[in-house]
Amino acid sequence: MPFGFYYLDYTYLLLIPAMLFALYAQFKVNSTYNKFSKVRNARGITGAEVARRILDANGLWNVKVVHIAGSLTDNFNPQTNTVSLSDSTYSSTSVAAIGVAAHECGHAVQHATGYAPIKIRSAIIPITNIGSSLGLILLLIGLLFSSHSLAIFGVLLYSAVALFQAVTLPVEFNASSRALKTLRDDFILDEDELPMARKVLSAAALTYVAALFSSISTVLRLFLIANNRTRRR
Repeated sequence: MPFGFYYLDYTYLLLIPAMLFALYAQFKVNSTYNKFSKVRNARGITGAEVARRILDANGLWNVKVVHIAGSLTDNFNPQTNTVSLSDSTYSSTSVAAIGVAAHECGHAVQHATGYAPIKIRSAIIPITNIGSSLGLILLLIGLLFSSHSLAIFGVLLYSAVALFQAVTLPVEFNASSRALKTLRDDFILDEDELPMARKVLSAAALTYVAALFSSISTVLRLFLIANNRTRRR
C-alpha cells in the first residue's frame, strides 16, 4: 500500500457536508439580518423598548434589559435574569432587531413558565461539558491501548454534545414562535412586517440545525475511527 494512502483519513469526508451546511447557514443568517436591518418598523420602537414591553406584559418585571457590545450577540441569562441586546439590536428600530429582541424575551418566558425542553437543556449542560472533554480523552486512551470498549465509551460520552444540540432545537423554535405570536397579537409589528421578522428568525434557527448536523457527523466519524482502529489491531 502506498505510503500516502496509508495515512489518509477518509472519515474527514463525513464532515464536508456539515461544514458546507454550516457555511450556508451562517451566510443565510448574515444576509437575511443585513437585509431587514435596513427596514425601519412603522412604529419606530427600538429593540430595547420591545423587550421591556414583552417582559412587562408577561409579569417579568424582575428581568433586566441591558446593552452589550457586538453584533448578534443577543442572549438571555437565566442566572442573572438578564436579556442582553447587542449593538445591532438594543437601539435599533429595524424589523430585524425587533424580531431578535422578541426572540430573547421568548427564552425568558420559557424559563418563567417552566417550559420542559429548556429545563431538560439546562439539566444536561453539566453532562455535555463533561462529555465533550472527557469523552475525547477516553477515546484517545482507548486508541492508544487498543481498547475497543474504552474508545467506544469515549465516543458515547462525547455524543452528549449532539444530544444537547438536539434539545436546543425545540427551545429555539419555540422561542421564535412565541416571539412572532407576541409581535402579531400585541400589534408591535404590522402585518407586512411580520414576514420579514419571520425570515430573520428562520435564518437564525438554521444555524442551530447546522450545529446539530455537525455534531452528529462528528460523533459518527469518531465512532468509525474508534471501531476501525481498535478492531484491526
